[in-house]
Formats: sequence, structure tokens, C-alpha cells
Amino acid sequence: MIVFSRYPEPGVTKTRMIPARGAECAARLQQSLTKRTLGVASEYRSGHSCDLEVRFAGGDSTRMRNAFGTDKEYRSQQGESLGERLIDAFAVAFNEGATRVVVIGSDCPEMDPTILDEAMRALSRADVVLGPAIDGGYDLIGLNANQPGLFQEIDWGGESVFRQTARKAIQLRFKVHGLQTLFRCESTTTVGGCGGSSAA
Repeated sequence: MIVFSRYPEPGVTKTRMIPARGAECAARLQQSLTKRTLGVASEYRSGHSCDLEVRFAGGDSTRMRNAFGTDKEYRSQQGESLGERLIDAFAVAFNEGATRVVVIGSDCPEMDPTILDEAMRALSRADVVLGPAIDGGYDLIGLNANQPGLFQEIDWGGESVFRQTARKAIQLRFKVHGLQTLFRCESTTTVGGCGGSSAA
């Protein structure tokens, strides 16, 4: 289980909210959403054999541990686009021996352990699991093998990330399991939110 998020530094996180709410409020929201998401992931992990990793942008591992606890692994996101960051996260996880990998964003207050359980179980029979977000992106993506081609030729800054990804999966002849559509806080098309121009 990999959670994509961002260090809650005022002025550089949840920037779309800053004009209305201010930088400090936006950073507090980022921290609150990340804590909630990690709580959901930890609740799922408590009943399953599952590693939990946080892929973060901004800050560093020490500040992330201080903010969100020491009971999980922290790694910085690698790559320019979100697609490159997802490719790297999946590649590392599968290279380290994972057989099923689910990536979730930290912007989805409707995420819960039952959805994570459905996603993990579905990967025993599907190649790809996608959890669409109401804004046209997705808040969860799961794979049972490394598939970097799935993240290529996607308009990460647009509003059709989910549709483009689903179409790419069909083109690659993958079996896809779709989850329920969820709301994302400050909906963008990002995988921190999942599937967009940044990963916060």
C-alpha cells in the first residue's frame, strides 16, 4: 500500500485554497487529510499482511516522520510528471518483491478500509484496479504486475485522466476492476489526489 502525499508546508501545498483560506489553513488541511488517509491505510494493514509506504513531495523523511509517525516507510517521489512518479513507485515496489500494489492519494476523505480491501482482493483476478474521482481523475490505482505503459500518453493536467487510463488499459488488453466514484477534497486531477499534474 503506497500513499502519495506532500509535506504540509504553508505556501506550497493546497495552493488553490490559499487565496480563499490562507497558506496556514491550506497546510493544516493537507496535514489533516494525510493523517486521515494514513489512518485508513493503517486500519486496513492491521488486519492484513501489507507493507505501508508514503511517497512524498516536499520536505524530507525526517519531517514526514515527525508529522505522520515512524511506523511506516517514507520515500520521496521521483520523476517530473505524476506519470513518472507512479511508474517509479510501482517499479520499486514490484522489484522489491510485491505481488499486488495499491497506490492511493491523500485527498479523498471518503476512502475507507473496505474500499482498500476490495481493491486488494480484486487484484487476484484483475490486472488493474481503478477508483475514479468525481473530478475525472482517480484516487486509487492498483496493479498486480509492473505496467509502465499504462502511465504513458496521459494528459496528467486534464480532466480525463481516469477515462484515458481506462482506455489505455483496454488497449493493453488488461482486465480492469472499477471501484465506486469518490469525492476528493480540493479536487484537482492529482494522485495525491491520484492522477494529475502533481501528487499532493
